[in-house]
Amino acid sequence: MPRTVRLHAFGGPENLRIDDLPARAPGPGEARLRVEAAGLNRDQFMFMEGYEFEGVFARPSLPARLGHEVAGVVDAVGEGVDASWIGKRVAPVAPFDETRYGSLGEEGVVPADLLSEYPARLSPAEAAALWVPYLTAYGLVAAGGIEPGDFVALPAASSAVGLAALQIVLDTGATPIAVTRAAAKADELRALGAAHVIVTQDEDYAARIAEITSGHGVRVTFDPVGGDFLQEAAVAAAPGGIIIEYGILAGRPGPFPQEFVLGKGLTIRGWSVSEIFSDPRSREQAVTYVLDRVADGRFTPRVARTFPLDQVVDAYAHIRAEQRLGRTVITIEN
Repeated sequence: MPRTVRLHAFGGPENLRIDDLPARAPGPGEARLRVEAAGLNRDQFMFMEGYEFEGVFARPSLPARLGHEVAGVVDAVGEGVDASWIGKRVAPVAPFDETRYGSLGEEGVVPADLLSEYPARLSPAEAAALWVPYLTAYGLVAAGGIEPGDFVALPAASSAVGLAALQIVLDTGATPIAVTRAAAKADELRALGAAHVIVTQDEDYAARIAEITSGHGVRVTFDPVGGDFLQEAAVAAAPGGIIIEYGILAGRPGPFPQEFVLGKGLTIRGWSVSEIFSDPRSREQAVTYVLDRVADGRFTPRVARTFPLDQVVDAYAHIRAEQRLGRTVITIEN
Protein backbone atom coordinates (compact mmCIF):
# COMPACT_ATOMS: atom_id res chain seq x y z
CA MET A 1 0.00 0.00 0.00
CA PRO A 2 1.33 3.47 -0.82
CA ARG A 3 2.54 5.58 2.07
CA THR A 4 0.65 8.88 2.35
CA VAL A 5 1.26 11.89 4.60
CA ARG A 6 -1.89 13.02 6.40
CA LEU A 7 -2.68 15.63 9.05
CA HIS A 8 -4.41 14.06 12.06
CA ALA A 9 -4.92 17.14 14.27
CA PHE A 10 -4.73 20.89 13.82
CA GLY A 11 -1.66 22.64 15.14
CA GLY A 12 1.48 21.99 13.14
CA PRO A 13 3.70 19.46 11.39
CA GLU A 14 4.07 17.43 14.57
CA ASN A 15 0.55 16.20 13.80
CA LEU A 16 1.52 14.69 10.45
CA ARG A 17 1.57 10.92 10.13
CA ILE A 18 2.67 8.64 7.32
CA ASP A 19 -0.23 6.26 6.77
CA ASP A 20 -0.35 3.09 4.69
CA LEU A 21 -3.48 3.50 2.58
CA PRO A 22 -5.01 1.47 -0.24
CA ALA A 23 -4.05 2.56 -3.72
CA ARG A 24 -6.60 4.90 -5.29
CA ALA A 25 -8.03 4.34 -8.74
CA PRO A 26 -8.24 7.54 -10.79
CA GLY A 27 -11.78 8.62 -11.56
CA PRO A 28 -13.10 10.24 -14.73
CA GLY A 29 -10.82 13.08 -15.81
CA GLU A 30 -8.10 12.07 -13.33
CA ALA A 31 -4.63 10.55 -13.52
CA ARG A 32 -2.57 8.69 -10.94
CA LEU A 33 1.12 9.40 -10.40
CA ARG A 34 3.92 7.41 -8.87
CA VAL A 35 5.28 10.42 -7.03
CA GLU A 36 9.04 11.04 -7.21
CA ALA A 37 9.21 14.43 -5.50
CA ALA A 38 6.89 16.81 -3.62
CA GLY A 39 7.49 20.46 -2.83
CA LEU A 40 6.65 21.92 0.58
CA ASN A 41 5.74 25.54 1.22
CA ARG A 42 4.94 27.96 4.02
CA ASP A 43 1.25 28.21 3.15
CA GLN A 44 0.89 24.66 4.44
CA PHE A 45 1.55 25.83 7.99
CA MET A 46 -1.73 27.76 7.84
CA PHE A 47 -3.41 24.70 6.31
CA MET A 48 -2.13 22.58 9.20
CA GLU A 49 -3.35 25.13 11.74
CA GLY A 50 -6.84 24.93 10.26
CA TYR A 51 -6.66 28.56 9.17
CA GLU A 52 -9.53 29.73 6.99
CA PHE A 53 -9.29 32.54 4.45
CA GLU A 54 -12.12 32.88 1.95
CA GLY A 55 -11.04 32.05 -1.58
CA VAL A 56 -7.59 30.89 -0.45
CA PHE A 57 -7.84 28.40 2.43
CA ALA A 58 -10.70 26.20 3.59
CA ARG A 59 -10.55 24.32 6.88
CA PRO A 60 -9.91 20.67 5.92
CA SER A 61 -11.63 17.64 7.36
CA LEU A 62 -9.34 15.36 9.36
CA PRO A 63 -7.40 13.26 8.67
CA ALA A 64 -6.41 15.46 5.73
CA ARG A 65 -4.14 14.87 2.79
CA LEU A 66 -1.88 17.72 1.70
CA GLY A 67 0.58 18.54 -1.04
CA HIS A 68 -0.04 20.27 -4.37
CA GLU A 69 3.46 20.52 -5.85
CA VAL A 70 4.57 17.16 -7.18
CA ALA A 71 6.49 15.46 -9.95
CA GLY A 72 6.18 11.83 -10.91
CA VAL A 73 5.35 9.21 -13.48
CA VAL A 74 1.78 8.62 -14.66
CA ASP A 75 0.87 4.99 -13.98
CA ALA A 76 -2.92 5.01 -14.52
CA VAL A 77 -5.61 7.23 -16.00
CA GLY A 78 -9.34 7.45 -15.50
CA GLU A 79 -12.21 7.50 -17.94
CA GLY A 80 -11.90 10.07 -20.69
CA VAL A 81 -8.15 10.59 -20.26
CA ASP A 82 -5.68 9.89 -23.07
CA ALA A 83 -3.85 6.66 -22.18
CA SER A 84 -0.68 7.95 -23.87
CA TRP A 85 0.03 9.85 -20.65
CA ILE A 86 0.92 6.55 -18.94
CA GLY A 87 4.67 6.28 -18.42
CA LYS A 88 5.36 10.00 -18.89
CA ARG A 89 7.21 12.11 -16.34
CA VAL A 90 5.03 15.03 -15.39
CA ALA A 91 4.69 17.91 -12.98
CA PRO A 92 0.98 18.78 -12.82
CA VAL A 93 0.36 22.50 -13.10
CA ALA A 94 -0.14 23.63 -9.51
CA PRO A 95 -1.63 24.60 -7.18
CA PHE A 96 -4.61 22.29 -7.13
CA ASP A 97 -7.08 21.43 -4.37
CA GLU A 98 -4.95 19.59 -1.82
CA THR A 99 -7.92 18.73 0.38
CA ARG A 100 -9.15 16.55 -2.50
CA TYR A 101 -5.95 15.76 -4.40
CA GLY A 102 -3.28 16.00 -1.71
CA SER A 103 -0.30 14.13 -3.14
CA LEU A 104 2.39 14.26 -0.47
CA GLY A 105 3.37 10.61 -0.42
CA GLU A 106 4.19 7.77 -2.75
CA GLU A 107 1.02 8.15 -4.81
CA GLY A 108 -0.96 11.09 -6.14
CA VAL A 109 -4.26 11.34 -7.98
CA VAL A 110 -4.57 14.66 -9.82
CA PRO A 111 -6.81 16.36 -12.40
CA ALA A 112 -5.66 15.10 -15.79
CA ASP A 113 -6.15 18.47 -17.46
CA LEU A 114 -3.30 19.79 -15.29
CA LEU A 115 -0.76 17.21 -16.49
CA SER A 116 2.35 18.77 -18.00
CA GLU A 117 5.57 17.10 -19.10
CA TYR A 118 8.50 18.97 -17.67
CA PRO A 119 11.73 19.73 -19.56
CA ALA A 120 14.30 16.93 -19.40
CA ARG A 121 16.92 19.32 -18.03
CA LEU A 122 15.08 19.39 -14.70
CA SER A 123 15.38 16.79 -11.95
CA PRO A 124 12.15 15.54 -10.33
CA ALA A 125 12.96 17.73 -7.28
CA GLU A 126 13.32 20.81 -9.48
CA ALA A 127 10.12 19.95 -11.36
CA ALA A 128 8.23 19.69 -8.06
CA ALA A 129 9.46 23.20 -7.22
CA LEU A 130 8.38 24.68 -10.54
CA TRP A 131 4.75 25.70 -10.81
CA VAL A 132 3.70 27.49 -7.65
CA PRO A 133 6.75 29.81 -7.51
CA TYR A 134 6.80 30.67 -11.21
CA LEU A 135 3.06 31.00 -11.76
CA THR A 136 2.84 33.19 -8.67
CA ALA A 137 5.77 35.31 -9.85
CA TYR A 138 4.11 35.52 -13.27
CA GLY A 139 1.98 38.20 -11.64
CA LEU A 140 4.85 40.57 -12.38
CA VAL A 141 4.06 40.08 -16.07
CA ALA A 142 0.28 39.67 -15.99
CA ALA A 143 -0.51 42.30 -13.35
CA GLY A 144 2.64 44.39 -13.17
CA GLY A 145 3.48 44.67 -16.86
CA ILE A 146 7.15 45.03 -16.03
CA GLU A 147 9.35 46.48 -18.75
CA PRO A 148 13.07 47.01 -19.36
CA GLY A 149 14.36 49.79 -17.15
CA ASP A 150 11.73 49.42 -14.42
CA PHE A 151 12.87 49.30 -10.80
CA VAL A 152 11.13 46.31 -9.19
CA ALA A 153 11.15 45.67 -5.44
CA LEU A 154 10.95 42.05 -4.27
CA PRO A 155 10.20 41.70 -0.54
CA ALA A 156 10.86 38.19 0.82
CA ALA A 157 13.26 37.76 -2.08
CA SER A 158 14.87 34.66 -0.58
CA SER A 159 11.63 32.66 -0.80
CA ALA A 160 11.00 30.28 -3.69
CA VAL A 161 8.55 32.79 -5.20
CA GLY A 162 10.98 35.64 -4.63
CA LEU A 163 13.74 33.77 -6.44
CA ALA A 164 11.42 32.95 -9.35
CA ALA A 165 10.42 36.63 -9.46
CA LEU A 166 14.09 37.62 -9.52
CA GLN A 167 14.62 35.47 -12.62
CA ILE A 168 11.55 36.97 -14.31
CA VAL A 169 12.70 40.52 -13.61
CA LEU A 170 16.18 39.79 -14.98
CA ASP A 171 14.73 38.10 -18.07
CA THR A 172 12.58 41.16 -18.74
CA GLY A 173 15.50 43.57 -18.49
CA ALA A 174 14.15 45.39 -15.44
CA THR A 175 16.23 46.13 -12.32
CA PRO A 176 15.54 43.82 -9.36
CA ILE A 177 15.84 45.13 -5.80
CA ALA A 178 15.87 42.15 -3.44
CA VAL A 179 14.50 42.77 0.05
CA THR A 180 15.33 40.39 2.89
CA ARG A 181 15.31 40.48 6.67
CA ALA A 182 18.61 38.66 7.12
CA ALA A 183 22.04 39.99 6.18
CA ALA A 184 23.28 36.40 5.82
CA LYS A 185 21.29 36.04 2.59
CA ALA A 186 22.41 39.27 0.94
CA ASP A 187 25.54 37.98 -0.80
CA GLU A 188 23.73 34.96 -2.20
CA LEU A 189 20.95 37.17 -3.57
CA ARG A 190 23.54 39.36 -5.27
CA ALA A 191 25.19 36.28 -6.74
CA LEU A 192 21.81 35.23 -8.16
CA GLY A 193 21.47 38.53 -9.98
CA ALA A 194 19.91 41.07 -7.61
CA ALA A 195 21.14 44.50 -8.65
CA HIS A 196 20.57 45.79 -5.12
CA VAL A 197 19.79 44.15 -1.78
CA ILE A 198 18.03 45.82 1.14
CA VAL A 199 18.41 44.15 4.55
CA THR A 200 15.44 45.41 6.54
CA GLN A 201 16.81 44.48 9.96
CA ASP A 202 19.71 46.88 9.34
CA GLU A 203 18.42 49.42 6.80
CA ASP A 204 15.45 51.72 6.34
CA TYR A 205 13.52 50.36 3.38
CA ALA A 206 12.10 53.61 2.01
CA ALA A 207 15.39 55.50 2.46
CA ARG A 208 17.34 52.82 0.59
CA ILE A 209 14.78 52.75 -2.23
CA ALA A 210 15.10 56.52 -2.56
CA GLU A 211 18.89 56.18 -2.68
CA ILE A 212 18.84 53.39 -5.28
CA THR A 213 16.31 55.11 -7.55
CA SER A 214 17.67 58.67 -7.14
CA GLY A 215 14.51 59.64 -5.30
CA HIS A 216 12.08 58.46 -7.95
CA GLY A 217 10.85 55.27 -6.24
CA VAL A 218 10.04 51.80 -7.56
CA ARG A 219 7.42 51.36 -10.26
CA VAL A 220 6.49 47.80 -9.22
CA THR A 221 6.50 46.27 -5.74
CA PHE A 222 5.77 42.53 -5.61
CA ASP A 223 4.83 42.04 -1.99
CA PRO A 224 3.88 38.89 -0.04
CA VAL A 225 4.10 40.62 3.35
CA GLY A 226 1.25 43.12 3.61
CA GLY A 227 0.35 44.35 7.10
CA ASP A 228 2.29 47.40 8.24
CA PHE A 229 4.77 46.97 5.39
CA LEU A 230 2.16 48.20 2.93
CA GLN A 231 2.68 51.72 4.30
CA GLU A 232 6.44 51.50 3.68
CA ALA A 233 5.85 50.12 0.20
CA ALA A 234 3.61 53.08 -0.62
CA VAL A 235 6.17 55.57 0.69
CA ALA A 236 8.85 53.99 -1.52
CA ALA A 237 6.69 53.65 -4.65
CA ALA A 238 7.15 55.84 -7.70
CA PRO A 239 4.32 58.14 -8.83
CA GLY A 240 1.88 55.99 -10.79
CA GLY A 241 3.47 52.85 -9.39
CA ILE A 242 1.77 49.56 -8.61
CA ILE A 243 1.98 47.47 -5.45
CA ILE A 244 1.00 43.85 -6.05
CA GLU A 245 -0.06 42.00 -2.90
CA TYR A 246 0.21 38.23 -3.26
CA GLY A 247 0.57 37.03 0.33
CA ILE A 248 -0.23 37.66 3.98
CA LEU A 249 3.08 36.91 5.71
CA ALA A 250 2.47 39.72 8.21
CA GLY A 251 -0.41 37.67 9.57
CA ARG A 252 -2.63 40.70 10.12
CA PRO A 253 -3.99 43.66 8.17
CA GLY A 254 -2.23 46.99 8.26
CA PRO A 255 -3.35 50.59 7.77
CA PHE A 256 -4.32 51.61 4.25
CA PRO A 257 -1.80 54.20 2.94
CA GLN A 258 -4.47 56.54 1.61
CA GLU A 259 -2.40 59.72 1.44
CA PHE A 260 0.24 58.07 -0.75
CA VAL A 261 -2.27 56.24 -2.91
CA LEU A 262 -4.02 59.54 -3.62
CA GLY A 263 -0.92 61.71 -3.75
CA LYS A 264 1.03 59.44 -6.07
CA GLY A 265 -1.83 57.87 -8.00
CA LEU A 266 -0.79 54.39 -6.86
CA THR A 267 -2.47 51.12 -7.71
CA ILE A 268 -2.68 48.45 -5.01
CA ARG A 269 -3.72 45.17 -6.51
CA GLY A 270 -4.17 41.64 -5.26
CA TRP A 271 -2.75 38.70 -7.22
CA SER A 272 -3.16 34.95 -6.95
CA VAL A 273 -2.59 32.04 -9.30
CA SER A 274 -6.36 31.56 -9.42
CA GLU A 275 -6.47 34.38 -11.98
CA ILE A 276 -4.48 32.20 -14.38
CA PHE A 277 -6.74 29.21 -13.77
CA SER A 278 -9.93 31.20 -14.36
CA ASP A 279 -9.43 31.20 -18.11
CA PRO A 280 -7.93 28.34 -20.21
CA ARG A 281 -6.18 30.77 -22.54
CA SER A 282 -4.58 32.63 -19.65
CA ARG A 283 -3.36 29.36 -18.15
CA GLU A 284 -1.94 28.17 -21.47
CA GLN A 285 -0.17 31.49 -21.99
CA ALA A 286 1.36 31.44 -18.51
CA VAL A 287 2.41 27.77 -18.73
CA THR A 288 4.02 28.31 -22.13
CA TYR A 289 5.82 31.41 -20.84
CA VAL A 290 7.38 29.41 -18.01
CA LEU A 291 8.14 26.19 -19.92
CA ASP A 292 9.85 28.00 -22.80
CA ARG A 293 12.21 29.72 -20.38
CA VAL A 294 12.85 26.58 -18.36
CA ALA A 295 13.63 24.64 -21.52
CA ASP A 296 16.27 27.12 -22.71
CA GLY A 297 17.81 27.61 -19.26
CA ARG A 298 16.65 31.13 -18.48
CA PHE A 299 14.59 29.83 -15.54
CA THR A 300 15.77 27.14 -13.13
CA PRO A 301 13.80 26.27 -9.99
CA ARG A 302 16.01 26.52 -6.95
CA VAL A 303 15.85 23.64 -4.47
CA ALA A 304 17.18 24.57 -1.04
CA ARG A 305 17.29 21.04 0.37
CA THR A 306 15.73 17.62 -0.10
CA PHE A 307 14.49 15.22 2.57
CA PRO A 308 13.25 11.61 2.35
CA LEU A 309 9.58 10.98 3.05
CA ASP A 310 10.28 9.58 6.52
CA GLN A 311 11.73 12.98 7.52
CA VAL A 312 8.76 15.11 6.48
CA VAL A 313 8.40 16.70 9.94
CA ASP A 314 12.10 17.64 9.91
CA ALA A 315 11.60 19.12 6.45
CA TYR A 316 8.95 21.51 7.75
CA ALA A 317 11.24 22.45 10.64
CA HIS A 318 13.87 23.34 8.06
CA ILE A 319 11.38 25.65 6.34
CA ARG A 320 10.61 27.41 9.62
CA ALA A 321 14.32 27.96 10.23
CA GLU A 322 14.68 29.83 6.90
CA GLN A 323 18.26 28.65 6.58
CA ARG A 324 18.61 28.38 2.80
CA LEU A 325 17.23 29.99 -0.32
CA GLY A 326 14.67 28.10 -2.38
CA ARG A 327 12.09 25.35 -2.05
CA THR A 328 12.32 22.42 0.36
CA VAL A 329 11.43 19.16 -1.41
CA ILE A 330 10.57 15.62 -0.32
CA THR A 331 12.14 13.02 -2.59
CA ILE A 332 10.55 9.57 -2.84
CA GLU A 333 12.06 6.32 -4.08
CA ASN A 334 9.47 3.86 -5.40
